[in-house]
Amino acid sequence: MFTPNLNSTSQQGVQQQQGATSTQQSGSSSRIEVPQAKNALNNMKHEIAGELGINLKQGYNGDLTSRQAGYIGGYMVKRLIEQQERAMAGQQ
Repeated sequence: MFTPNLNSTSQQGVQQQQGATSTQQSGSSSRIEVPQAKNALNNMKHEIAGELGINLKQGYNGDLTSRQAGYIGGYMVKRLIEQQERAMAGQQ
């Protein structure tokens, strides 16, 4: 009868999970990948906040609720995806 060595299998799984965790932690969702786009993204953020009726100041906006910040970020993502889809459709 074969009895598998569970310790080595369990250890490999833990090592794989630790590797995945360190990889996930190295990326930051708030990091701008293209620094030249920083001003355009900032302008978009202020434009969308105005459309949503959210008072956004220049600089720190720590007084926003999570919901308000989420609305702004969510609409930014939605608009960026729409822009990219239009650009891709124009290329075909």
